[in-house]
Amino acid sequence: MNGNGSANDGRRRFAGVRALFFDLDGTLIDSKLDLAISVNATRRHMGLDPLADETIFGYVGNGAQALVQRALGEGVTPEQIEQGHKFFLAYYRAHMLDNTVAYPGVREGLELLKDHDLAVLTNKPARFSEAILAGLGLASYFRYVYGGNSFATKKPDPEGVNTLLRNFGATPQEAMMVGDSEVDVRTARNSGMWACGVSYGLGFDGMRACPPDLMLDSLAELPKHLDGIGTPERPA
Repeated sequence: MNGNGSANDGRRRFAGVRALFFDLDGTLIDSKLDLAISVNATRRHMGLDPLADETIFGYVGNGAQALVQRALGEGVTPEQIEQGHKFFLAYYRAHMLDNTVAYPGVREGLELLKDHDLAVLTNKPARFSEAILAGLGLASYFRYVYGGNSFATKKPDPEGVNTLLRNFGATPQEAMMVGDSEVDVRTARNSGMWACGVSYGLGFDGMRACPPDLMLDSLAELPKHLDGIGTPERPA
């Protein structure tokens, strides 16, 4: 849903959005340290040396099993992936709020957006997502929280978005996916809806090749764009 026009057109193009679907890790919450610690605990459990945190951050975005598989490295067997995944989930469940916080601007942005239809669509398991949102005092903003185990497919497949559109009775033109990575932009593109990227998360580099319709440095900036008074979108 890209197009060119005047600055005024750029300000108005999102004014019809009433439903917002948010990614979780890297968008609403800064969870990267707890994820990295849990991954390295899993590697230790599997007899492997730890990885650099920055390396692990690059593996986040496609769900817990994909994260564990990438972290265990090439040549890993399905049995080892299953063993590592099971350990990771148990460890992360116990430690997922040790260091995780909402990003600056998230609470302010959600408060300003509370009259919209809000949901979370993440590749993180749903029960973990719900527990983190509750623990951070953010759960009340969202009518639905769907995770990587909520459907037969994960983002960027449009199944989750299409379900949320039905839940809210919204058209794709009335909805926007908000995320920090190429996965979120591709999810929006596969659904025919608007894509908003945030620059502070884990996947900014990937969005250079797959730019969103709108790019923000803080979630607190989003409401003015939906009201039609924000500055025109800028390239990712």
